[in-house]
Amino acid sequence: MSLTEDFLTGDESHPIDIVETLAEHHAWEFDRVTDDQIAMAVEGQWRTYSLTLAWSASDETLRLICTFEMEPPTSRMGALFDVLNRCNDLVWTGAFTYWAEQKLMVWRYGLLLAGGHTAGPEQIDQLIGQAVMACERFYPAFQLVSWSDHSPASAMKVAIAEAYGRA
Repeated sequence: MSLTEDFLTGDESHPIDIVETLAEHHAWEFDRVTDDQIAMAVEGQWRTYSLTLAWSASDETLRLICTFEMEPPTSRMGALFDVLNRCNDLVWTGAFTYWAEQKLMVWRYGLLLAGGHTAGPEQIDQLIGQAVMACERFYPAFQLVSWSDHSPASAMKVAIAEAYGRA
């Protein structure tokens, strides 16, 4: 049965309701923080990623933030930011940033659903999958540049050309 067929029996059209059903479908740990926000843990190859999806009715945007902890040495921050820029040049479905105060690597994306549009379960599932795949693809490069003397260019060579599979 497709994800869409799972939703035909219910009246769930709120994006966070859909995310909650997807989390149950995939057996991901989750916490429905508010009516408009959900936090999940999704297991990847390299680590478990924390995902938060939040719906903003005022700007009709479904926001996704996927994070993992990173505490690189201060001396390697310049190289890490160089790798972040290189990674962001290779992706179009979101962007990485580093939140130094929280010591988190962050993948961000906002899905604009203006004009009363809704996102379907496949679209949201793909959104989550793309976030995890981006983190999986570039995690080795972030680690190499942070914890070794690899240059940003050489660290990028280990970034998986394409991640296969699904979150």
